[in-house]
Amino acid sequence: MSKKRIVTGDRPTGRLHIGHYFGSLKSRVEMQEKGEYEPYILVADVQALTDNFNNPEKVRNNVREVVMDYLSIGIDPKKTTIYIQSLIPETAELTVFYSNLVTIARLERNPTVKTEIAQKRDLFGESVTYGFLGYPVSQAADITAMDGTLIPVGEDQLPLIEQCREIVRKFNSIYGEVLKEPEAVLSEGKRIKGLDGNEKMGKSLGNAIYLSDPEEVVNKKVMSAKTDPNRIKKDDLGNPDICMVYYYHKLFSTDEECKAVCKECKEGKRGCVACKKQLAKNINSTLEPIREKRKYYEERPELIDDILKKGTEKARKTAKETMKKVKKAMMLDYFE
Repeated sequence: MSKKRIVTGDRPTGRLHIGHYFGSLKSRVEMQEKGEYEPYILVADVQALTDNFNNPEKVRNNVREVVMDYLSIGIDPKKTTIYIQSLIPETAELTVFYSNLVTIARLERNPTVKTEIAQKRDLFGESVTYGFLGYPVSQAADITAMDGTLIPVGEDQLPLIEQCREIVRKFNSIYGEVLKEPEAVLSEGKRIKGLDGNEKMGKSLGNAIYLSDPEEVVNKKVMSAKTDPNRIKKDDLGNPDICMVYYYHKLFSTDEECKAVCKECKEGKRGCVACKKQLAKNINSTLEPIREKRKYYEERPELIDDILKKGTEKARKTAKETMKKVKKAMMLDYFE
């Protein structure tokens, strides 16, 4: 029985943070270890350029940063294929073919694209680039080039997978049953709020704790976390439900610790400083083995290159097989 092929990825625009860890990285490691899947993870440098076209150095430098984060949390290159998007020319070729199957109006109606365009107004103004508007087409090419059948995503990404399914159906209706229609699998991970209470955690917002942050940086960031604004003095009665420190305790602390934090906060028996120090200790305890493993790879950059070369070679072979079938169906196999 063949394994179900999973395709996921991240844009290399910065180091990965604990939001990524709880959102998708942990579940990727769990799926990898089940043995019933064949995972592919792309480092989506081409997609990163859609809104970083004026800063290619940033994208290039972060490719290895993202891969080191993968390896440090337990992604095993012997079980998971890690590859660079831009080194798979078949993906670009498929993107061109698929662009004939999708209208501009359909792309503009995509809820995920509409939301992201609104978030990028400072970059684009009123003139959104063709590349950014069309990145769902490129994403469909990423998935189908690898013959992906299962795509783990958060709810906000479901419209992108539906667009991919539409492209596959359109292609197959014209050229025959060539491509597999991928299935979205809702990730069990959840979106983690920033230290400031913002629904989104990110570098641009300055509210993220990164997997590679050293202990002293984590301590400093935790001390800046938003707490109950009505709690001025240590013995004031607090409301843990509106405190970001308690929010993170529920992620990094034991059930027993969380119950104690909640009770003592409500009774005014625990100050915010003591609560933050305990949280920082627990976060650092979780991140320490991740930091140690990352340090190993930081000192051995040649291993990162070797992993990426081997993974990309395997992904390229898979993409070539897909493209051979696609071109035959489209009658573009002139000299075969």
